Amino acid sequence: MTNHTNTLRGKVVAITGGARGIGYATATALRALGADVAIGDVDETAVTRAGADIDVFARVLDVTDLGSFTAFLDEVERELGPLDVLINNAGIMPVGRIVDEPDAVTRRILDINTYGVIVGTKLAAQRMVPRSTGHVINVASLAGETYTAGLATYCASKYAVLGFTDAVRVENRTTGVKFSSVLPSFVNTELTAGTVGIRGLRNAEPLDIARAIVDLIIAPRPKVRVTRLAGVLVACQKYVPRAVGEELNRIFGGEHVFTDKVDTAQRKAYEDRARGHDDGASTR
Repeated sequence: MTNHTNTLRGKVVAITGGARGIGYATATALRALGADVAIGDVDETAVTRAGADIDVFARVLDVTDLGSFTAFLDEVERELGPLDVLINNAGIMPVGRIVDEPDAVTRRILDINTYGVIVGTKLAAQRMVPRSTGHVINVASLAGETYTAGLATYCASKYAVLGFTDAVRVENRTTGVKFSSVLPSFVNTELTAGTVGIRGLRNAEPLDIARAIVDLIIAPRPKVRVTRLAGVLVACQKYVPRAVGEELNRIFGGEHVFTDKVDTAQRKAYEDRARGHDDGASTR
């Protein structure tokens, strides 16, 4: 803890989707370790409350709007100083079969999960590269390395984030700026409300992801998977025949987690917000 505190004290860290879940847990952990933290979220009420609760800089942010993202980072740097770390965390996960997915929802997933990450990475890099220092951490998903029924567009959005982050990383190999991906498994946030997870695997907690992000800031590397067991299982899929992997997924219930076994009543509040049916946030 002491080493972490010494390393992180005074670091300026901005987090998108910071009002709830992973973003909130990460902001809390970093603030406790002495970082100067800013959170942005499209839900004004939630982000204002979260900022007051953990004593961090908080502003409304729509990651799909270039002007909003630019203004957010401008204000962070005016208030806290040059940006050291950007954590692109904002994301949504509406579930269901692709034949039932409205086009507006498809576009919303891609706008928030993919375009928002691209915009944030670009704006952060434009600030960091001239200073030859900085770190962009993009929260992707293990769904970006596998595929799951009921999450077709979500998987596509996370595959894109992983490829994008790796490409930007190699583009900037000599600039001094680091680019990393974090790949959570099931996490016990509203994003997975009403779902049962995969048999035999424990869900991660937001704090697990927050700790992984803290460790990644301390010791940058291209990619980290959380939980370790889920990450190993997904990585191992590359080495077994496709038919075998898909049959194992079926046996463990993976075909039904986001289709037939969703508790729609328990999930309704999140789905309404994620699909843009209310004025709430699009965060994890």
